Amino acid sequence: MDDYEPLKVAEGIYWVGVVDWNLRDFHGYETPKGGSYNAYLVIDEKIALIDTVKAPFAEEMLKRISQIVDPSKIDYVISNHVEMDHSSSISRIMEIAPDAKLFASSKGKTGLYEYYKEEGFDDWDLQVVGTGDELSLGKRTLMFIEATMLHWPDSMQTYVKEDKILFSNDAFGQHIATSKRFDDEVEDVMEDAAIYYANILLPFSSQILKYVDKLGELGIGTDIMIAPAHGVIWRKDPAKVIEAYGRWAKGETSEKVLVLYDTMWGSTEKMAKEIVEGVRSAGVEVRLRHLRKNDWSMTMKEVMESPVIAIGSPTMNNKMFYTISGFLTYMTGLRPKGKKFFLFGSYGWGGGAVKGMEKELESARFEMPVESLQVKFRPFEEDLEDCKAVGQKLAELAKEEAKY
Repeated sequence: MDDYEPLKVAEGIYWVGVVDWNLRDFHGYETPKGGSYNAYLVIDEKIALIDTVKAPFAEEMLKRISQIVDPSKIDYVISNHVEMDHSSSISRIMEIAPDAKLFASSKGKTGLYEYYKEEGFDDWDLQVVGTGDELSLGKRTLMFIEATMLHWPDSMQTYVKEDKILFSNDAFGQHIATSKRFDDEVEDVMEDAAIYYANILLPFSSQILKYVDKLGELGIGTDIMIAPAHGVIWRKDPAKVIEAYGRWAKGETSEKVLVLYDTMWGSTEKMAKEIVEGVRSAGVEVRLRHLRKNDWSMTMKEVMESPVIAIGSPTMNNKMFYTISGFLTYMTGLRPKGKKFFLFGSYGWGGGAVKGMEKELESARFEMPVESLQVKFRPFEEDLEDCKAVGQKLAELAKEEAKY
C-alpha cells in the first residue's frame, strides 16, 4: 500500500482516510499508538463520501479519492458527526464538489452552521435526515441511524443495507496508527477498543444500551461489517465488539482492585504497595499504577474494569498532589458507574490531601464505604499493617461488588 492508495472495503466501497502516525494527545486523551481519521467512498450510480478527515489531512484524503474518481464528481457527502476530526475537511470537499448534497442529523445541521458559517455553509445544499431515512445510490441504499450522545448530540451512523456495512463513526473505534485496515490483521485490537470506550464513551453507557437495542429493531444483526471513524474495520468478528459494548455499558467487572497513587518522598508509595500486598494475600487480582508513570487513558480502562479503586496522594500546600487532582477531574468527568473508592495518603505538618479527595468524590456522588487512612510523615510498622488489613478488606469488597 503506497502513501496515498485507497483500500477496497467491499466491491465499490473504499477507505479513503488518513493515518495520523504522530498523534499523541486527543483532546486530553493520551494516544501513544497514534490514530486515524477514516473516510469512506461508495461508488454506484451516485457517488457518496461518508465522513471526511481532520483539516490538515484534507489533501491526503483527496489524493486517495482521486485514484478512484474525480472528487468533483461526488454527489453526496454524509456528515455523521460535526466534531472537527471528522468534519473540518467538509468545506474543502464542498468547494471541489459544489453540486454535492450534504446530509446530516438535525443537530448536525446546527453544529455545521456554527463551525462553518463563514466557510460557505449558506451555499451548501444540506438535507436533514433521521433514523430510518434512506438514500438510494442506485444498486445500494444508505440508511441513516441517529446515535444521539455517542458521543455528541448530533452523532449519527450510516448503514449500507445491501453490503451490511455499518459506518459507525465514533462507536466501535480505537486510537491506533497502523498500515493495516482490518481487525483480524492487528493485535490487541479489543484492548484498544476498551481503552477507547473508557475514555470516550463511558459517560454515555445508558444511551449505548438503548442504541444496541435500536440496531436490533432496525434489523441490523451481528453478521455485518463495522467501519468506524477511528481505527480498524471489524470484518472478522464484529459480534465480539458489539457484545463487549453491551458488557461495558452494563458496568460488568471482575474481582479486581485498582490502586492508583502518586508520591513525593515515598511514604504514599509504601502505603500503596502494602495495600496491594493485602489484596494479593486475599486471593484477588490487583493492579498498581503510579499516575506520573502511566498514561491516564490506559488507567481509565483499568477503572472501567475494576469494582474497587484505592487512590493515594501525598499532601502538598495543604492540598492533594496535582496529578491526583488532575486525574480525579478527568475520571469524574467520565462518570464510571458502580465503583467503590478507598482513599489514603500522607502529610507533614498539615493535612489536606485525603480531605480534598473525599470532597471531590463526595461532590461526584461516589461511594467510599471504607474509612480513609492517612499517616504523618512516613508509615511505620503499625501503619503498614493497617494498610495490609485495608487491602484485605478491599479484596473482600471486590468479591462482593464484581458484576459478571
